[in-house]
Amino acid sequence: KKKSISNLASNVTGTLPTGNGGTGATSFSPGKVLQVSQDSLTSQFSTTSTSFIATGLDINFTPSSASSKVLISFMLTNYAISSNTVTFYSLYRDSTNLGNTDEDTNGVGLLRGYTNVHHGYPMGQTFLDTPNTTSQIHYEVYARTNSGTLHIGGSGSYAVPNYIQCFEIGA
Repeated sequence: KKKSISNLASNVTGTLPTGNGGTGATSFSPGKVLQVSQDSLTSQFSTTSTSFIATGLDINFTPSSASSKVLISFMLTNYAISSNTVTFYSLYRDSTNLGNTDEDTNGVGLLRGYTNVHHGYPMGQTFLDTPNTTSQIHYEVYARTNSGTLHIGGSGSYAVPNYIQCFEIGA
């Protein structure tokens, strides 16, 4: 005699049971994480630019709802070859600088750090964005220096991965 196997998904109405891949939830309340995405920069990046330039630490992210917020978090390792190099970072959404755009102030961008000769410093930041879209967004960390050479992700033969994450937060 053949056994009949029932597919829960086709025989149940309403909430899909948790035993067949569902969450058991009928709705999501505000503040829930709806999706998470991560990317990394595993190559080294160097610059002597005193204007913000793209570092390559970036991610493409598509919110599922226009009312969602996006929490962006990044962690990178910063090296400088000359003493007292000041490093400035900012986060861009597509071509929009989400940080302070006045490069003459101490609070430029989202993060500022001093470095010294051949010392690596991990630096990180989080930012809560309200992009109001369901189109793909390109987030990227930009950097500049006041003088000297800035290295991200390592110096010489040392390479350290750097990470960027996006968390969609339900409204």
